[in-house]
Formats: sequence, structure tokens, C-alpha cells
Amino acid sequence: MQRTPKIIPISDLRQNASGVIKRVAASREPLFITQRGRAAAVMVSMKEYEHTQHELEILKILAQGEKDIEAGVGFDMEDVMAEAKALLAEEP
Repeated sequence: MQRTPKIIPISDLRQNASGVIKRVAASREPLFITQRGRAAAVMVSMKEYEHTQHELEILKILAQGEKDIEAGVGFDMEDVMAEAKALLAEEP
């Protein structure tokens, strides 16, 4: 079941910015801010923002990998595994 999004008008943000920021930081949920009755912005905690950016970087890497595979660019899996085993065997 999908949760109801948390929405506040921009006037509430102006009146209690510190409290709103504390609430967002404590929550993993985004906060939608409206202006004149329309969605204007989304606020998330720094931790959640960093997590999202990390996931985005992973998706970019995967997309590039897909393009490389389609273009025939890359390394043979057996060669990669052999190199990995050799590197692991060198560790003390």
C-alpha cells in the first residue's frame, strides 16, 4: 500500500523552517512543498539525497555496461576471473 505523501505549503516552511528541516532529517520520506496550491519543490534529508545520488551513479555505470556489451566492448569473463583469482592469491 502506498503512503500518502507529506505535503506542506511554502508558508509553513517560512514560519518554521528549522522544525521542517528537523522533521525531514529524521524521516526517510520526501516532503512536497506547494506554492499557490501547486507542487513547487521536494525536500529530502541529506542522507537520503546522497543515497539517491549513489543509486543514480550505479544506474549510470550499469547503463554504460549495457552499451559496451551491445558494442562488443569489454573483457572476456574468464580473463577477468583469472585476473581476480591471481590478485586474491597475492594477498597476505
